[in-house]
Amino acid sequence: MNINVTVYVDCEPTDVQLCHMCKGVVQNHSAVWSFCLSEGRIEGRCCVQDEEENILGLDLSNCSLSQVEGLHVASAAVIIDLSSNPISNMSDFIFQGFNRLSHLILPIKLDCPGGNISWDRVDIKHDTRLCEGQRNACNQTGQMSLDCPENSNCMPYGPGFSQCSCAHNFHGYKCLRQGRFPMLEVMAILGGSTVVVSMLLWITQRRKIKGT
Repeated sequence: MNINVTVYVDCEPTDVQLCHMCKGVVQNHSAVWSFCLSEGRIEGRCCVQDEEENILGLDLSNCSLSQVEGLHVASAAVIIDLSSNPISNMSDFIFQGFNRLSHLILPIKLDCPGGNISWDRVDIKHDTRLCEGQRNACNQTGQMSLDCPENSNCMPYGPGFSQCSCAHNFHGYKCLRQGRFPMLEVMAILGGSTVVVSMLLWITQRRKIKGT
């Protein structure tokens, strides 16, 4: 059964805040720790990629979390551990954009985001649920790509999610416009409009000041 509950975030954490939102560091001999031995370095509860500073792994196990929010800064993560937390429900939308996520460890009460169909393997071990091998949502039904308009392609966008991306040389609403996007022209129009509005406001304010 899929749980679709929207979680609203009041405070958007940065990478550093997320890595240190829970005391301690990545647990020794945990799945994230083992992964990080060859993929990056440990920083707080994160496995961080040395070159690009991306969060590749996140260990928030046993952090007394009752809800999950603000994980988007770790959208490049390959492995995330949320086990041993009193989380009662979690929105699938939390993992939108997590295209690289291939190993997710959850409390046993939670379902894998996107349902079992979104994963190659779902296992239950002790009090945890393991979601392994994220599947391409565009290939789940064989017809999902038909939902995208002409001149666009279906692209994965996290477990159970997909998005339509305009094909090469197409842009605009429903990818109906062909050719290069007129970036310079658009910027020139916006810039000119901004200057005109600023001048009008300045003149108006000057007249008010003189009138008083």
